[in-house]
Amino acid sequence: MWEYSDKVKDHFKNPRNVGSIENADAIGEAGALSCGDKLKLYLKIDNNIITDAKFQTFGCGSAVAASSILTEMIIGKSLDEAKKITNKQIADALDGLPPEKMHCSVMGREALEDALKNYFGEYEAFEEDEEKEGSKIICHCFSVSEKEIVEAVHKGARTFEDVSKLTSAGLACGRCRSAILNIINENVKNNDEKKPLTPIQKIVKISNIIETVIAPELEKDLGGIELIDVKDNDVYVKLQGQCSSCVNAKKTLKNFVEFKLRELVDNSINVIDV
Repeated sequence: MWEYSDKVKDHFKNPRNVGSIENADAIGEAGALSCGDKLKLYLKIDNNIITDAKFQTFGCGSAVAASSILTEMIIGKSLDEAKKITNKQIADALDGLPPEKMHCSVMGREALEDALKNYFGEYEAFEEDEEKEGSKIICHCFSVSEKEIVEAVHKGARTFEDVSKLTSAGLACGRCRSAILNIINENVKNNDEKKPLTPIQKIVKISNIIETVIAPELEKDLGGIELIDVKDNDVYVKLQGQCSSCVNAKKTLKNFVEFKLRELVDNSINVIDV
């Protein structure tokens, strides 16, 4: 059971500034109903000051609370001040959110960013949240930078779960998962390409390559792949897809998988479709 602060409960039960603004100067949206949460933010702006803000949201209690507190935070603020608001500040204003709900604060920040983009007619970067100590932010829920993820890889992280344990990245909405896996693969390749892999390291690397490189390519043609086993240099997989039963198609898929694994892991790998 998640623990919620009194502020979260208050803003959920008694949300402030609910509704819409007629003839709003800026409107921003974030989230999607398909993901369970969606926010629409309305702003009234006078002389670069946000004089009013209202919201409409569909989602959980944390989404309502984050949207409500955000409107209180930005009313009376200049546009420059509003641009500097981060999702962490939204969560802090609620005395914290459970890790699994941090994406609700990110949704608020993204709706505000979208509203200001709408107002200025061009992209307005939130500089305070785009970078951290000169490194690009990868996980916005917990403000984890690319540099921190690379450092985790240097400490031995080889999977998404390893990075999450060391940095908290990806523990909330998970939208950064693909970016994290790409960073892992690139840095593992750079750091380990001259070192012989242990059997466990080889299995982990093969699994990561299949998940992040091979599977997305096969999915483009409605195909799929499941890693069954790894024995020395023999990689056993199950190829799936509309044409997986065709001899020629299966041979083509097998050759593609084998080529990528030989290129990215070990040149002596043999792929066996079971």
